[in-house]
Amino acid sequence: MVAVHKITEDFYEDSFILIALHSSLPDYALTYAVNSSLKVAFKRSKKDLDLSNIISFPFFEWEDEINDRYWTLIANSSKNKENIITADLFKDEVTFTRHYLVPEHKEIDYFLKIEEEDAHMVGDILKALTTIPKILTAYKIDAENLKSKNNLIF
Repeated sequence: MVAVHKITEDFYEDSFILIALHSSLPDYALTYAVNSSLKVAFKRSKKDLDLSNIISFPFFEWEDEINDRYWTLIANSSKNKENIITADLFKDEVTFTRHYLVPEHKEIDYFLKIEEEDAHMVGDILKALTTIPKILTAYKIDAENLKSKNNLIF
């Protein structure tokens, strides 16, 4: 008899630090501010994070080769433009649908994800982020308790 081994999704565990950012800045302006404040070098990724054929999230990334860390800055929401064809007063009206990367935290504007095992520098990062004038608040989120944690693994 031959044994069959199956690998489940629980087998792959990606450890990362997740920081929530509340800001009204557009993603490119926030990235510039974070780059200046934290002395990092985020650049727009060539590929977007696609959750489906109509839902995608552009993101910024930086690989810290000195400390062996991979950083990602991504918006929590994405708007899709849709044309609804109707025969009433709002004929051929364009509508927008908003989708969330982490739907259980719709109030969060951006996520800063740092892939690493050691969480000793989170306090310094949070302190630097809160000094940026257009960031209202920044705080760490426990990613283990998120229902949509798989959306953050890319």
